[in-house]
Amino acid sequence: MSYLGLFVCLTSLDCIYISDRSIQANQMIVAKDYLTAAGGPATNAAVAFSYFGNRGKLLTVLGQHDLNHLIRSDLANYEIEIVDLIPQQLISPSVYSIIVNQNTAERSIISLNALKSQGKQSQVPQNILEEIDIVLIDGHQIDVSLAIIEIAKKKQIPLVMDGGSWKPGLEKILPDIDYAICSANFYPPNCRTTQEVIDFLQNQGIDRIAITQGQQPILYCKAGKINFIPVPAIKAIDTLGAGDIFHGAFCNYILEEDFATALDSAAQIASKSCQYFGTRKWLTV
Repeated sequence: MSYLGLFVCLTSLDCIYISDRSIQANQMIVAKDYLTAAGGPATNAAVAFSYFGNRGKLLTVLGQHDLNHLIRSDLANYEIEIVDLIPQQLISPSVYSIIVNQNTAERSIISLNALKSQGKQSQVPQNILEEIDIVLIDGHQIDVSLAIIEIAKKKQIPLVMDGGSWKPGLEKILPDIDYAICSANFYPPNCRTTQEVIDFLQNQGIDRIAITQGQQPILYCKAGKINFIPVPAIKAIDTLGAGDIFHGAFCNYILEEDFATALDSAAQIASKSCQYFGTRKWLTV
């Protein structure tokens, strides 16, 4: 069965290099390989969602800058529909420069977030949620997310939050989230431990919570009960975007499976992606 997912997101241009060493101060190194791709947490998730034969729709801000041609060209390969909240915008999209160390699979990233590309509730199309089966929010468009959540709750469309890191304003959307899928780096204000994060999210009314922990088992909590799901043991080449891909796969599986099974299935896909350089090659092997 094919699904239609809405991804409320930051969309960036990712310039990704892989090297056999980490770069040091005042040093220039030659990369082993290089690629460009559309990026951003929920943008990569939409591509992963399409891997299963689904359709992804991005609600984002791009505009008319020349660099957006590269973003649109990449996303067209996966038939991702783009709904541009500010099509007349002229400023550059967020550009991420990323160096992946092929020996450790660790990456270094410098970027700008979506602070300069914030949409407004008034710019959200009235029919944006027609035929939508699931919504993923990555926290970069808070005001827009609030408008989407209001409509989605009325239509009983499941809402998934990508909690990569805490972003100001997330407290406004948390009470309506159905699934909070967070990284180990997600720490709301005054939270210092994993248990405090879980308590915080439960106090917001979320009873299905998962925290990914890299190579360590996924911690998940449903109705107050904590369990763990092991992740596949692999030789990682590149972990860039693994969390994003996990979220996109989860959005597919949660429409067909229970919470724990969907998390386990998504972990298999994310682990596969880590065995290849970049955020796209895994899709074709």
